[in-house]
Amino acid sequence: MMRLLAHRRATSIALATLFMAGCTTFSKDGGFNTVSLTASERLGKDVVYVKTDEDREAVFRRTQELLSKPLGMDEAVQVALLNNRGLQASYGELGISEADLVQAGRLPNPGFTFSRTHWSDGFGISRTFSMGVLAILTLPVATHIESQRFEQTRLETANAMLAVAADTRKAYVSAVAAEQAAVYAAQVKDSAEAGAELALRMRQAGNFSKLDYAREQAFYAESVAEVAKATQQSVSAREKLTRMMGLWGSGTQFKLPERLPDLPNDRPQLNDLEGFAMRNRLDIQAAKQRTQSVASSLGLSKATRFINALDVGYLNNFETDKGHERGYEISVEIPIFDWGSAKVARAEAIYMQSANRLAQTAIDARSEVRESYSAYVTSYDVARHYRDEVVPVRKTISDEMLLRYNGMLASVFELLADSREQVAAVNGYIDALKDFWLAETDLQQSLGGRLPPLAMTRAPEAPRSDATDAPAPQTPSAPAQESPLSAPTMQPASPTNSKGE
Repeated sequence: MMRLLAHRRATSIALATLFMAGCTTFSKDGGFNTVSLTASERLGKDVVYVKTDEDREAVFRRTQELLSKPLGMDEAVQVALLNNRGLQASYGELGISEADLVQAGRLPNPGFTFSRTHWSDGFGISRTFSMGVLAILTLPVATHIESQRFEQTRLETANAMLAVAADTRKAYVSAVAAEQAAVYAAQVKDSAEAGAELALRMRQAGNFSKLDYAREQAFYAESVAEVAKATQQSVSAREKLTRMMGLWGSGTQFKLPERLPDLPNDRPQLNDLEGFAMRNRLDIQAAKQRTQSVASSLGLSKATRFINALDVGYLNNFETDKGHERGYEISVEIPIFDWGSAKVARAEAIYMQSANRLAQTAIDARSEVRESYSAYVTSYDVARHYRDEVVPVRKTISDEMLLRYNGMLASVFELLADSREQVAAVNGYIDALKDFWLAETDLQQSLGGRLPPLAMTRAPEAPRSDATDAPAPQTPSAPAQESPLSAPTMQPASPTNSKGE
C-alpha cells in the first residue's frame, strides 16, 4: 500500500510538472529588457520598442526635442535608436523567438476520433481519445532548447542595436566633416576668384605674364570643381545620416555643428583588449548560446532516434450486439527501415558547423580588435601631429607672409601662393580628425560597443591655443582699374581654427 501511494504521489508530481511546463506564457517585456539594459550600460542611451500610438507619440516628442538644437554625436545616436525602422524591425525577432519558446513549452493538444458504422441488424460507435506521449516526455528538453535560442536572439538583437549606434556615429562624423570641408572649399574658391580677377586686370594692363595668368585661372577653375565635389559629398553624407536616424519630412532639416569635436588631449592606455572583447562582445555570447542550443538538440536527437512517434489513446466503443467496449491503444513507429542514423548525423553536422563558426567568430573578433586599435593609435597620432605641428607652422608662415605683404616686401601673388599651400594643411587636419573619430567608433564596436571602463573617462581638455588655429585663405582686394600697378591694401583676416570655424 505504501509503495502504491508513493508511486501515485510521484506520478502526480510528474503530471503537475508537465502541466506547469505546458502553461508557459509570454513575458512582460518580451525579451526587450536585454536590449534596454545594453543600451543603458554601454551607450548611456534609451531604446523604445514602438508598439502603440502612445509609444509613437513619446518617440516623436523626444525626437523633436533632440532636433531643436544643433545635433551632437550622442544626440544623433539617440535619435537613431528611437527612429531607425530597420532596428525596430529587428525587435520583431524577439517576438518570434519568444512565441517559439512558449509553443515549445505547451502540452500538445489531445486528439479525438469518432466514427459510427451501420450494418444490416445493428450499428457501432467508436470513440478514441489520444495523446502524443513522446512530445510530453521531451517537453522539458524542448523547452530548454528554445529558451537557449531565445537568449541567443536577445543577444543578437542587442548586438544589432549596437551596430546601428556605431553606424550612426560614423555617419555623423562623415556628415560633419563633409560640411566642414565644403565650407572651407567655398572659402578657397572665393580667394581663388579674387586672385583670378586680380590676375585678369593685371594681364589686361600688360603687367602680368601669360603663364602666371594661366596659373591663377587654373587654380580658380579647379577650386570651382572642388566646391561642387565637396558640396555633393556633403549632401551624400548628410543623407546617409538622415537614413540612419530614420528621419523624413521636416525632420530632415536638422542642424549640424560647424566642426567636429576636438581631439582629446590624451589617448588612454588600453591593455588586454582581446580579453575584454571576448568577455564583452555580444556576437560571441550569442554564438556560444547557439552552440549550446545545438548541443542540447543533438542530445534530444540521440534520445529519440528510434522512436519518432508514440501515441497513447483511450477507446470507448459500442456495438448493438456487444454493448460497450473500453480499453486503450498504443501507436509506435517500428524502426525497420529508418533507425534514426540520418537524423543523428544531421544533428552532429550542425553541431560541428556551429562550433566552428563560434571559433571563427572569436578569431575574427581578436583580429578586429588588433586592427581597430592600430588604426585608433595611428589616427590619433596623425591628428595630433597636424594639430600640434603642421597647422601651427602653416599659421606662422601665413602670419609672416601677411606682414611682409603689408610691408611691401612680398607681392600679392606670393600671398596667394601661400594660401594655396594652406589648403592642403587644413584639409589634411579635417580628414585626420575625421579618421580619428571613425577609428574610435570602430574600436568601440570591436570591443562590444564601449571602451574598457578605465578608458571611458578622459582628462579634461585644455583651452585651445592660437597654435591650433589654421589660417583661412587670404582674399586679396582687387585694385582699382586706373591703378593696376599698385599693390592692393590687405587687412589681416580673422584666422579660422584648424577645423574651419
